[in-house]
Amino acid sequence: MIEVDIRGKSFGGTQVLGPLSFRIAPGEVLAVLGPSGIGKSTLLKIVAGLDTLFEGRVARPQRLAMVFQEPTLLPWRSALQNLTLVHPGLGRAGAEEMLEQVGLAGKGEAFPGQLSLGQQRRLALARAFAGQPELLVLDEPFVSLDAELAETMLALTEALIARVKPSVLLVTHARAEAERLADRMLWLSGSPARLGAEP
Repeated sequence: MIEVDIRGKSFGGTQVLGPLSFRIAPGEVLAVLGPSGIGKSTLLKIVAGLDTLFEGRVARPQRLAMVFQEPTLLPWRSALQNLTLVHPGLGRAGAEEMLEQVGLAGKGEAFPGQLSLGQQRRLALARAFAGQPELLVLDEPFVSLDAELAETMLALTEALIARVKPSVLLVTHARAEAERLADRMLWLSGSPARLGAEP
C-alpha cells in the first residue's frame, strides 16, 4: 500500500501544495488530473522521492520507476545499455526481451539519437518496466504526441501495466487518458492545491 500524506509543500515561502493525502492499493491505477501549473509534477516528484523538501510523509515500495514527460534517456549509451545500466541484473538477454516487448526488437545497439520520438518513448517505458516496479509513476507521458502515436503508447502502456501489475500514479490533464487507464481519479485544484472530487 502506497500512503501519501503531504501537509505542505512551499516554494520561496509560498505554499503550493497541501494538505492532501491519499492511498494507492496494490495493482491500483490512480490518476490525478488538473490544469497545467497546478502542481501535478511537484506532487509526483514528492511521491517518487525526488523532492524531499516538504512537510509530511510518503510510504512507498523499494521498487519504483518513473516515466517523465520527456524520455530522459542517456544519449551516449545504446538502447540496451540504457536498460542494463539502470537494471544491472537484467543482462543482455533480459534487456533484448524487454525491447521486444515494446516493439524495439533489433534496436538494441541503436543510440537514442538514432531512434524516432516514438521509439524513444518505447525505450523509456521498457526501462521503467524492466525492473518489475511495485510503483510506477507516470508524469504526463503522452503529452505532445500526435493522436496516432498517443494511441499506440496508451495501448502499449495498458498492456505492460496488465502484465506487470504495479500500483500506478498517473498525472495528466487529459481526462480521456485517465478514464482509459485509471481505476480511480482525483482532481488537484486550488491555491495551495489540494485533492478533491471532480470540479
